[in-house]
Amino acid sequence: MGEMSEVGRLVLLGAPLGNPADASARFREMLATADVIAAEDTRRLSRLARDLDVTVPGRIVSYFEGNEERRTPELVEVLAAGYTIALVTDGGMPSVSDPGYRLVRAAIDAGIPVTAAPGPSAVTTALALSGLPCDRFCFEGFLPRTPAARRSRLRALAAEERTLVLFEAPHRIAGALADLAAAFGPDRPAALCRELTKTYEEVVRRPLGELAEWAAAGDPRGEITLVVAGAPPVAAARPDDETLRAEVAEREAAGLSRRDAITEVAAAYGLRRREVYAVVHS
Repeated sequence: MGEMSEVGRLVLLGAPLGNPADASARFREMLATADVIAAEDTRRLSRLARDLDVTVPGRIVSYFEGNEERRTPELVEVLAAGYTIALVTDGGMPSVSDPGYRLVRAAIDAGIPVTAAPGPSAVTTALALSGLPCDRFCFEGFLPRTPAARRSRLRALAAEERTLVLFEAPHRIAGALADLAAAFGPDRPAALCRELTKTYEEVVRRPLGELAEWAAAGDPRGEITLVVAGAPPVAAARPDDETLRAEVAEREAAGLSRRDAITEVAAAYGLRRREVYAVVHS
């Protein structure tokens, strides 16, 4: 390890999704200067360092789903001793459906500074490439593995109006798409993004029903990110004429002009102003 400082720090490294050229200058710098590199896959990290022509003088340790509970206290001790640890996963930002959250939480609880060298993200990359609305979205990570639990979760998400971003394993993608089409409807727009930034990158933009057929016939491989359009907003039910008149009258009684009262009621129910006007004056 390098020279110990008074306060250690944990640095989260945004790793390339596939193309090494996407590694930032800070990513390279941290690989070359951190005292310890905690890597999801130490062999993959070594290959990436060779591709980047970066020498890693620090100690490399494995940190993955199978050992993170045991290894987290060990790494916190290293941080508390004043050393810098860089955390890197196989691609994208640590903690986002990857190891990292447990170590981040433990470091924060121990009063150790946590920072990041931001980098590529499969979530935002797929979202941008999908051609679907990006102004509001939600990330669901991996769906439950068993069909029954997956279908239950999708039923709960069917009315979500924001664009939805999911990760899925290749061997489950056909089943997941079939369940998505059943829960959301076969015409819901979607995009399947495969092997982002890699040689065989592919983005397939089709309605869910067609995507399910495509996946079942083609057996897509590699890292998959799925983007699904949100549910269309549910229009408020039109109240009867008596209710519209009563609501306009209530607003007038509260001090609004009839014109403003009609405008407000029309907006509340998604109606045209002239429609409410006609009812009030009939």
